Order: sequence, then structure tokens, then C-alpha cells
Amino acid sequence: MNKLTIEDLDIKGKRVLMRVDFNVPQNKADGTVRDDTRIRAALQSINHVREKGGKLILMSHLGRPEKPEKSENEAQKQEMLAKNALLKMDPIAAKLKELVGGNVTKVNDIVGPEVEAAVNAMQPGDIVVLENTRFHKGETKNDEALSKQLAALGDVYVSDAFGSVHRAHSSTEGVCKFISQSAAGFLVAKEMQYFLKVLNNPDRPLTAILGGAKVSDKITVIENLLNLVNTLISGGGMAYTFMKAQGHEIGNSLLDEPGIETAKAVLAKAKEKGVELLLPIDTVVADKFDANANSKIVELGGIEPDWQGLDIGPKTVELFSNAIKKSKTVVWNGPLGVFEFEKFGKGTRAIADLLAGSPNITSVIGGGDTAAAIVQYGLADKMSHVSTGGGASLEMLEGKELPGLAALTDK
Repeated sequence: MNKLTIEDLDIKGKRVLMRVDFNVPQNKADGTVRDDTRIRAALQSINHVREKGGKLILMSHLGRPEKPEKSENEAQKQEMLAKNALLKMDPIAAKLKELVGGNVTKVNDIVGPEVEAAVNAMQPGDIVVLENTRFHKGETKNDEALSKQLAALGDVYVSDAFGSVHRAHSSTEGVCKFISQSAAGFLVAKEMQYFLKVLNNPDRPLTAILGGAKVSDKITVIENLLNLVNTLISGGGMAYTFMKAQGHEIGNSLLDEPGIETAKAVLAKAKEKGVELLLPIDTVVADKFDANANSKIVELGGIEPDWQGLDIGPKTVELFSNAIKKSKTVVWNGPLGVFEFEKFGKGTRAIADLLAGSPNITSVIGGGDTAAAIVQYGLADKMSHVSTGGGASLEMLEGKELPGLAALTDK
């Protein structure tokens, strides 16, 4: 996938329409930004455009706006409108202005006369922030008319929202059909660089670590990885379905009942492919799902009926660590335990610390909960790459074509 990047574009004096991921955590009371990590992640591309004399128009969605017309009565309609008001881009634009110290203008629509007037009045270095793209009903439908209107706002398009490139929306895919050049921003270019390296030409041995709840949710990822990896490590909730498939007792642990047969097929395919498939050999169990639950460590198959597994045990940490130490590349998607509870996050933390302290290993961390854990531990800058997109990174690992990447202009 050899696509144009932002560095290939002639930006001076041009209108640069950029899709960013400003879907940030907000304070519930007033919608102000609680965590500006995603905004900061886009600053390299934003500053590049401004430094090169471009005029920057930013698009992003924010939250999940509700549709008032679906409400049953006037009171419900007003409640929905109040919720949607907190999803306007005004506080996001205010935070951006604080970060860049430049001329940032927020408009109250995505397309239309107000937007066109603001864009026409821009000077090089200026930034216009469009309203929440999902306020427009055509966005998620990839409406052609909306895509054309968006494209008319810019001379070139830049995609820097990796968390949205797996969606074929007007602002992520449709717009590319009606604009002269579409390129990857620095953030998206880095994501492509690391994931395509893992998928096409990894330094070996290559190890994949998969956590998460259900085997059936990640079956296409597992099947694709079995064709790529030397070692596959399974932890988190899905590991108990594998244990059940092998005939072990799992007590009250999370079980993906439909995934049992899938797990058996995966075990057989791994053996056929010569892939080392590692599962927990001991487990930290609890008498309830609670941060302060009673806990103990049990061997494989030793989980009692009223107990549930919430983390990998110390022997498993050692087993997984030994495999990781032999690796040149590690891709990790899904925590190995309930890391949100400190008591049951020791396994995830141990593996994170190992990767953080292994500069000789290329470590690619999938987005979502895994990235959240790495950030929580303060280890993000110790990893080779921490993805900004959970769903997008999973679909990359599945080997799927992501519409927002496929639509970019070929070099």
C-alpha cells in the first residue's frame, strides 16, 4: 500500500481539508476536554500544514449524537437535544486554540454558506474547525452529495484519523473521490508503516499476543495471524474458552460458548501450521468480579465452580515472557487480565514492563484497551508504536482492506 503522505503535497497557499480524530473524553457537566491526547496526536500534521503556509480545515466526529426525530415525545426530544449540545466541537476548538496558539475559528455546520464564507476568508496558517460530522445524517451513510460538498472546501485532503479509517463515511472515504489528491497524515502514515511491516515483512521470530473477551469476536484475526506468526499467545477472557475446549474446568470464568468449536479448530490449525500456541498454565482467580474480591492462584484446570479467572498467574507470566524474549517483533491486542482492577492487572503490567524494557524488540500495541493500559502505566513512549485505533488496528490484523486507506491517492 504505497500511498501519498502529507510530505508529498504542495501545501503553500492551498486549502487543506484534514480528517482528524478529536473524539476525546469530555467532562459530562459542560463538555470540556478531559483528556487532550488525541488532539495532541494530530499536532504534527496540523503544525506542518501551518508552517508550510496552508489553510487548514479540520473535520472530526465527537461521541454518538442521538436523533431527536426518533424521540417519542417532546420531553425526550428536548433531552436528546441537550445531550447533543454537549457534543458540539466548540470546547474541542477552544482546546486546540490553546495548544497551537493560532487563529482557530469554529463554525456551526459541516457544509453550507457559513462554512464556505469562513473558508473563503482564511489566510495561510489559519484553522477552521467544522461542526461534529455526525450531526449530518449523510456522514455515516457515505452520502455522495455530502462528500462532494466537503471536497469543495479543500484543494487537497489529508487523513490523520486512524481510528476512523475502517469506516466508509463521507469524511473518511467518500470525500477522496471528489478531490485532486488524498494523502496520509503523519499519524496515519506511521500506523500504516508499522502494521504493514508486521503483516508483510516482520523481523522474526514474530509473536502475537491476543486478549479480549471472545474467541468468536477475533476469529478472523486469529486465522490471519496463524498464517503469519511464529508464536501466538492467548490471555484475557478468551483464554478460558480455549481451556474449556481442551477439557479443563474454568469455574465461573468468562466463556464464549459458541467459540468452543472455534477454539478447537484454532488449536488444530496452529498444530498443523507449526505455530506455537501458548495458553495460561496458572490463573489468578476471584470469588466475584470486584476490585477487592478474595483471590488465589490455581493451576490449569483447578478453577472451582464459584470462582472466576481474572488474571494470568506468575508461572504463565514466566512462560509468556520467555517466548517474548526470543522474539524480534511483538504485536499485542487485548489485555491479559482485568487491568482496570490493580489486583488483577499484574499479568498485563508484567508483559508491558518486559516490552518497555526490550528496545531490541519491535513492539506494536493495538489500540483500545491495550493502548489504554500502556498509557495508564506511563509506558507509551517505551513502545515502538502504540496504535490510536482499536477497531482499525484489529481490521488491519485481519488482513482487511480499510476503506479510508484504500481511498488515498497512490504514489
